[in-house]
Amino acid sequence: MKRWVFVLLLLTTTGLMGSSFAVGKIGLEYVSPLLLVRLRFTIAGVLMAAAVKLTKRPHPSQVKDWSKIALVGSLQTAGVMGCIFLSLRTISAGESAILTFTNPLLVVVFGTIFMRMKYRRLQWLGVMMGITGVFITLGASLDVGQIGFLLGFMSSVFWASATLVMKKWGSTFDTWVMTAYQMLFGGIMLLLGSILFEQAKITFTPGSIAIILWLAIMASIVQFAIWFYLLQKEDPAKVSSFLFLAPLFGVLTGWLLLKEQLHLTTLLGGSIILLGIFLVNKPVKEMGDRRTS
Repeated sequence: MKRWVFVLLLLTTTGLMGSSFAVGKIGLEYVSPLLLVRLRFTIAGVLMAAAVKLTKRPHPSQVKDWSKIALVGSLQTAGVMGCIFLSLRTISAGESAILTFTNPLLVVVFGTIFMRMKYRRLQWLGVMMGITGVFITLGASLDVGQIGFLLGFMSSVFWASATLVMKKWGSTFDTWVMTAYQMLFGGIMLLLGSILFEQAKITFTPGSIAIILWLAIMASIVQFAIWFYLLQKEDPAKVSSFLFLAPLFGVLTGWLLLKEQLHLTTLLGGSIILLGIFLVNKPVKEMGDRRTS
C-alpha cells in the first residue's frame, strides 16, 4: 500500500472515531446510552448486510466462520462501544477516551504474550509516548474510584483483543462482509444489554435522527470498513499506534461542535502523540535494528 494512501485512510478512520465522542455526547441528550449505540450498530449492520448480499460478496459457508464474526462483533462492537457509553455515566468523555485509546499498548502486550509477536524497543517507547501524549491532551484527571474507570479500561481490553483476532482471522473474510455482520451481531447483543441494564428512552427530532444516521453510516460503516481493511494489510501494532490521533480529533470536534475550550496541553500532547507514532512506524533499516516486528 502506498504511504500516502495509508496515511489518508488512517486520518479518515481516526477522525471519524474521534468525532463520534462529541456527536455521541450530543446524542445522549435524546437517547439513553445503550439504546443509542444499539441503534447505531443495528442500523449500520442491517444496511451493510443488505448491501453485501445484493452485491453477492463472498459469505462464510461454515458455522465456525460465522462464530468468528460473532466473536469479533461481541468484542469490537458490543464490548468496546457498550463499555464506552456506560462509562460516560460516571466519568467524562475525555476520561473515557483516554482509557479507550490506551489499547495500542495492550495490542503490543497481548501480541507478545499470546501470539509471540516481537516488537522493537523503540516501538515500545513510541507506544508509551503515545499514551503519555493522550493523557496530556485530555487532561490526565482520572478518578480510579469510579466504576466508569473500570468500564473505560475494559473498552481498551476489548478493542486490543478484537485487533489481534482480526489480524489472525481477518484475511479469511471479505472486509465488507466482516464489517457488516460483526456490527449486526454486536448490535443485537447491545439490544439485549439495553433491555436488561437500562430504562430505554428516545426523543425523535430532526437533530436526533441526523445524529443516529451519522453514527450509523459515517462513524460505523465507513470507519469500521477502513479500520478492518488496514488491519488486514498492515501490522496491527503499526495501525493501532495511529489510534492515538483519535482523542486528539475528539478534542477538536468537541471544540467545533460543543464549544469546548482548546488548551496548550492539546498542542503539547498532540506533538508527543505524533512523535510516538513516528517511533512505532520508523522502518527497521533506518534504526539499525534488523529484528522483525
